[in-house]
Amino acid sequence: MGIRFGTDGWRAVIAETFTFANLRLVAQAVADYVNAELSDGTKPPEVVIGYDTRFLSDRFAAEVARVMAGNGIVAWLTRADTPTPALSYNVKAKGAVAGVMITASHNPPRYNGFKLKSADGAAAPAHVARQVETYLERLQNDARGPNLMDLQHGLDREMIRRFDPSWGYYEHLSTLVDMDIISEGELRIVADAMFGSGRGAFREFLGRTRSRVREIRNYMNPGFEGIHPEPIAQNLSLLSAAIRQEHADVGIATDGDADRIGAMDSRGEFVSPHQIMALALRYLVEKRGLRGDVVKTVSTTAMINRIAKKHNLTVLETPVGFNHIAEHMMSRDVLIGGEESGGISIRGHVPEGDGVLMGLVLLEIMAAAGRSTPLHEIIDDLQNEYGPSHYERIDLRLKAPVSKPVIVKQLTENAPAALAGQSVVEVQNFDGVKYILADDSWLLIRPSGTEPVLRLYAEGTSADMVQELLVYARTLVSPS
Repeated sequence: MGIRFGTDGWRAVIAETFTFANLRLVAQAVADYVNAELSDGTKPPEVVIGYDTRFLSDRFAAEVARVMAGNGIVAWLTRADTPTPALSYNVKAKGAVAGVMITASHNPPRYNGFKLKSADGAAAPAHVARQVETYLERLQNDARGPNLMDLQHGLDREMIRRFDPSWGYYEHLSTLVDMDIISEGELRIVADAMFGSGRGAFREFLGRTRSRVREIRNYMNPGFEGIHPEPIAQNLSLLSAAIRQEHADVGIATDGDADRIGAMDSRGEFVSPHQIMALALRYLVEKRGLRGDVVKTVSTTAMINRIAKKHNLTVLETPVGFNHIAEHMMSRDVLIGGEESGGISIRGHVPEGDGVLMGLVLLEIMAAAGRSTPLHEIIDDLQNEYGPSHYERIDLRLKAPVSKPVIVKQLTENAPAALAGQSVVEVQNFDGVKYILADDSWLLIRPSGTEPVLRLYAEGTSADMVQELLVYARTLVSPS
């Protein structure tokens, strides 16, 4: 069957590998793991199950609930599609031993996925994923099928319990942002759910404030109208148009399961996750007076380092993937953690990227600055103090797969002495190879571990410098 868990669960193409039969077997492997490793034997263990807006996600989630109930595990099943961070919060809030979220996040619409959560709401760590895979292999070797309970029977016996995850999650979010400040800002907001499960979140949460929220792409469309539900500039032309039409102060976009954020200012220009995270860190430290460690992935802006340096905060850099950030959030006093793809979280929340939360933090930052200071001016001020910062990422498809260890070794051993007129002062190779320059600019080259793709990231003091860095990176490979 070839099912393997990646850094955030299992994803596959619907009707090819992601089928009801395979899903039930994966759910059974999780049930076997829960009963063998997580049950204390005194009461039935509990698992929280949610889903996004993709094709058949609700049906897939119901099948997972049937399998859990069939194995003596209480299944809390959401009544409707829900953001992944809301699911994660409810895992922890209910004292469940695990959670399952049916979603393929920002992937194309032909995909669906199975995210496994640990009791603290974080993505299940790698060793847990390997254990589940072991149970799955045993199922296949023994030719044992899943234990299933009829859905209605499970509901009648309360082994399957429908619930609304939203309001407990919203109540929790209200402890992390200042609702009064947001309300006083009287901001005009366009919320773009990108047809994902973040739909309705900003309108519902801000309903008791003086904010005015218009939603777009908030209806069910499992095909996402042909786009990838990823909040990056090229996918947000509709949001840009809606902002101008509404004369809005800001547009906030969330991905397919709302664990990532993107934004646009009042001019309809893209605000990147780099800028959002840097703004949030500066605000938390300089306006709220908070302190703590800062965690960022290797591909995230150096503005974070400069803000932290000014305020004597420890910065920890991790490989790409929020699971690496989550490990630090669970073991250290982390003020904020995030990655360039838009997964960001702050102290007090579950160790999970949350596009809804970070959208609210951005609104608080804007409201605190006052209506007379638009978002682009707030960003200009950030750039003046901690920039200038220009960034771009491109993915190059190679003619053939490459060995990640081999290419990392080559790039490390043949590191240039200088790039774009700046000396190379450090070479990192814990996730690809990153050349750090004397002026804090950098170039990161990350070979994919699963496909013939080379990911190139660059940050520089000008757009021309970024292009120069990327041109150099392109010379190192022969793209198809």
